[in-house]
Amino acid sequence: MLHKQLLISLLEGSSCRRAAGWSSGTSLLQLSGLSWKIKNLLFSSAGSQEVTLAMPGTLPSFPSLPRGVTVPVLLGSLPRGVNPPSLPRGITMPSLPTLPSFPSFHQGITIPSLPRGVTLPRFVTMPTLPEAPRRLLQDCCSMFDHQNSGGVCGCFWALRPRYKRLVDNIFPEDPEDGLVKANMEKLTFFALSAPEKLDRIAAYLSERLTRELNRHRYGYVCIALEAIEQLLLACHCQSINLLVESFLSTLRLLLEAEKAHLHILATNSFVKFANIEEDTPSYHRSYDFFVSRFSEMCHSDHEDPDTKLKIRVSGIRGLQGVVRKTVDDELQVNIWEPRHMEQIVPALLVNLEHSHSNSGSPAEQTEVCFRELLGRAAYGHINNAIKPVLMHLDSHSLWEGGGFAVRCFQIIMFSIQSQHSHLVIQQLLGHLDANSRSPASIRAGIVEVLSEAAVIEATGSVGPTVLEVFNTLLRQLRLSVDYQLTGYYDNAGKQMTTSAQEKTLQDAVIKTIGSFANTLPVYQRSEVMLFIMGKIPVPGIYPALGSPNAGFEGSRMIQVMLLKSLLQVSERYESSNLLTALPSSFLEPLLSFTLMEDPEIRLLVLSILTSLIDRRQNAARITKVSGTFDVSVLEQKEDRCSRQDNLFIRKHTQRLYRHVYLACKEENNGPDHYKALFSLLAVLSVELVNEEVLVDLIRLILALQELGMSNQENLSVFNRCSLHAICAASLHLLSQLGLPPSLNHHVTQVIESRQKEQPQLLPENILCDQP
Repeated sequence: MLHKQLLISLLEGSSCRRAAGWSSGTSLLQLSGLSWKIKNLLFSSAGSQEVTLAMPGTLPSFPSLPRGVTVPVLLGSLPRGVNPPSLPRGITMPSLPTLPSFPSFHQGITIPSLPRGVTLPRFVTMPTLPEAPRRLLQDCCSMFDHQNSGGVCGCFWALRPRYKRLVDNIFPEDPEDGLVKANMEKLTFFALSAPEKLDRIAAYLSERLTRELNRHRYGYVCIALEAIEQLLLACHCQSINLLVESFLSTLRLLLEAEKAHLHILATNSFVKFANIEEDTPSYHRSYDFFVSRFSEMCHSDHEDPDTKLKIRVSGIRGLQGVVRKTVDDELQVNIWEPRHMEQIVPALLVNLEHSHSNSGSPAEQTEVCFRELLGRAAYGHINNAIKPVLMHLDSHSLWEGGGFAVRCFQIIMFSIQSQHSHLVIQQLLGHLDANSRSPASIRAGIVEVLSEAAVIEATGSVGPTVLEVFNTLLRQLRLSVDYQLTGYYDNAGKQMTTSAQEKTLQDAVIKTIGSFANTLPVYQRSEVMLFIMGKIPVPGIYPALGSPNAGFEGSRMIQVMLLKSLLQVSERYESSNLLTALPSSFLEPLLSFTLMEDPEIRLLVLSILTSLIDRRQNAARITKVSGTFDVSVLEQKEDRCSRQDNLFIRKHTQRLYRHVYLACKEENNGPDHYKALFSLLAVLSVELVNEEVLVDLIRLILALQELGMSNQENLSVFNRCSLHAICAASLHLLSQLGLPPSLNHHVTQVIESRQKEQPQLLPENILCDQP
């Protein structure tokens, strides 16, 4: 604008010195490189209607002066105080020829010399200022705006390079008019015709954009950026690398600006560039700045909520563009390096915390970007992507409650390739070990995430170290028992914990063990059960586990926890034969627990035996123990016992019957024990139905009935009545499976007589809430 005012002031004949405050030694024409047309226009401003400028060729010739000698003043008087020497008497100065008169110039304005080889016509005639073409004024103003260097190409717009003229033509006079499409098509055609000039075109566009950005003329900034985008889309070939460097440097300038709308504009442009598939690699590009800047935008805390939302969404989209541009190109920067992942992943998780229902929210965009990032992760990149997630959850205390942590790992497990799932599990297990001295709520949150991750991974495997997974979980159980007994979860005895918190953790670990076991094939579940059984402290068989300070109570609690874990595994165990489900190495230590004084342990053993023998899920159908139980509700076995089942019967059933009988002699048995006993007898009757098994079961039931009638055992009235009730319900069940009609009729008569005379000897009256 300053140059425009100077020119207009000059053309109107005003003082250039007043218009711009130039010093007396400054030459306007030297600074701006005006053409001779403007010089003649200046001459016409002196007042003459038509000025004829005589060329040097019409002037009289003078002898040349020696080099370095000049005549300082030809016209006018000498400076004050300077007197020339007088000539000798009688000698006079010859008269000089009269020079043509020139119009006077404003003070400080001189005429520059023409370039070598350029001559002007002999006479140049210009009209006066009021009749000067408007186009000349516009050309001069445009020349000042572009700040061209001095010289012929700077003075004459037509002599400038063609690519610069084409670029200048795409900018309208009013930026609100937008890009001049017709001229943009010309520029595109020229770029495609001369691809070797793409780098110069891009550099000049970047120069124009930078100049307009510094002048805060954001309309022209948008136009320049749009022009570069169109060139990128049109020239996505081998020559695109000539454009990209200038394009990326331009985006850096916009992202470093203070205006939020420029950040959004640059991000949108980068996303368009990221979607372009390039055929040729680039060895020298760097996206480190964009990773850092887009991550910073994801943490935006702008005062305006709408602006903050837009900036965060733009940052997420920018990170998504970086991932798309670099993740599949091995020659590009390795986006999976820890220094990049430590910026990208926390930026995504921060926005994933704040969920919004509307589409286009940061949470929705983050989930899409996070899934795409993890879906492209190869085997060696999983750990680098998971570690920042664990660090973020630790630093923001997001394990407690488990909601957000579970959601994060659900996204992770569903997004990564299924064969890589065990890597995530291993990372979580290692993190659980690292937090062994953390509060119970944090450990419970990690275990809950493990359980949910295992459910998602049900179609795969937990990896090559199956037993290590369960070993880690069992170790956490033992540590939790120690913390519960001591009341502290650190060695120094300063960090206190409560039994309720540790109990919550223990339940979560047991549930997780079952979840992991469900993902394994049958043969591995057998190994896991043997592994867990080997960890249970059995008197006389396995040494006590846990800390030395735990004592008997610690061993009992560990037994209960591990048996509950074993029950979780056995409930979903499916085996074609009992010999595989209950091998001797597993059955013998399990039956030994039926002799324990703890009633909870005995109940767990009965439940484990029932779940392993029950291959048709009949135990779930026995909802109520009754003397008139209908066997038709159970799924009965149609074929005969297999060879493996018969072998199991010969090897193990007598030992099984004996331990069941001994378990019923305990005084502290409750209603749950007798219900579990009836379920076990019912499952044995259905699964191993043959004459030999029926005879053995009748013998066992009659022995239990005699136990209830005997006065030698110190059994309570409730225990004796419960034994008679179980015997009645079991015989009624066996009578429906093929007993002789006479025995079936006798059982029915006894039950009917008890209903009338001794109702306390029936299960529906004794095994209830109020017996």
